[in-house]
Amino acid sequence: MAEEVGISQTSNTDAAGRTAGRVIPAIARESVWKAADGHAIRRIDFAAVNPRGSLLFCPGRGDFYEKYLETLEHWAARGWHVTAIDWRGQALSGRLGGDEVTGHVDDFGTWIADLAGFWQGWVAETPGPHVLCGHSMGGHLALRAVVDGAAAPDALVLSAPMLGFTGPPLPLPVAHGFAKLMTAIGDPKRPAWKWSEKPGEIPAGREKLLTHDDDRYGDEQWWRTERPGLVMGPGSWGWVERAYASVRGLNRTGVLEAVTVPTVAISTSNDKLVSHAAVERAIERMPNATLVRFGTEARHEILREVDGVRDRALGEIDAFLDETLPKQ
Repeated sequence: MAEEVGISQTSNTDAAGRTAGRVIPAIARESVWKAADGHAIRRIDFAAVNPRGSLLFCPGRGDFYEKYLETLEHWAARGWHVTAIDWRGQALSGRLGGDEVTGHVDDFGTWIADLAGFWQGWVAETPGPHVLCGHSMGGHLALRAVVDGAAAPDALVLSAPMLGFTGPPLPLPVAHGFAKLMTAIGDPKRPAWKWSEKPGEIPAGREKLLTHDDDRYGDEQWWRTERPGLVMGPGSWGWVERAYASVRGLNRTGVLEAVTVPTVAISTSNDKLVSHAAVERAIERMPNATLVRFGTEARHEILREVDGVRDRALGEIDAFLDETLPKQ
C-alpha cells in the first residue's frame, strides 16, 4: 500500500523561498517493501518517461530519503527511473535498538541481506541498465553488496562512502578492539556518543559537519518536524563495532581489487565524519574506479551542499553515467 503523504503546501518553504527539498514530487510514489522475514522497508519511486535505465539510492546512517528529494528528482529529470529506500531500523523502517533515537544493528550483513532481496525484485521490475548509488554508510553498503555478490549493478556511484573514520589516529585493529570491549562491558544497544541534552534534538554545531547550505540543512529539521518518526540520533556501540568489522572486511587484500564494476566516488578532504584518505586508498585499489575530489568548499553531505559544489558533484556523476551507460 502506498503511504499517504499529507504534506502542508503552505509551510514548506525555506528562507530562500525554495520548496524542492520539502515536497514529495507528483511523479514520486511512497510505498513499503517486505523483506524475507516480513520486516517493512520504506521506499520511494520516481517515474521517468521512457526511462534510460534505473538508479537505486541508499542513504547514510541515521538518514532518510526525504533529505535527498532534490537529487532524486534531478536524476529522474535526466531520464532515470529512481528508487530510494530506508535501511531497516532507521527512518520509517522501524527500529532495532533499545529506544527510538539510537541506531543499532546486529550485523551489517542484515542490511546486505535486505539489499540483496530488494535488488533482485527491483531489477526484475525496472528497466536496465541498473545503477547502485549510496551516501556515507549507504555507500559502504552499496560497495559491500557488490563485493559480497548481493548486487550486480552496471555502474556504482559513491558519495562520501564510509570506508574509514575520522578521529584519533589509531590503527584500525586497535579501534575495532576498543569497540569490541565497549560492547562486552555494557549493553551493545546503548548510544556510543552523546547526541544532545534532549533525546532526538539536533545538537548545536552539527551543521558544520554536514553542509555549508543553511537552507538545505533546514530541510532535514523540517521533515523531522513534519514526520517525527524519522528522528534518529547516535549509533550504538554495537553499530560501531560492526561498522569497524565491515570496514576491515573491505580492507582485506584482494577484496577491492576484484571490484570491476565502473565506479565514480565523490569525497572531500574536509570531511569530519568519514576518512577521505581511506576513500582515496580504496579507489586506488579498484581497477575501474574514479575519484572526484573536493576540498574546504565541501562538507560531508556533498549532494546537499551549496549550489556550486552540488552542481559540480552532480555534473561529474551525470558525465560518468552518460559515458559509462550512454542513453540509447
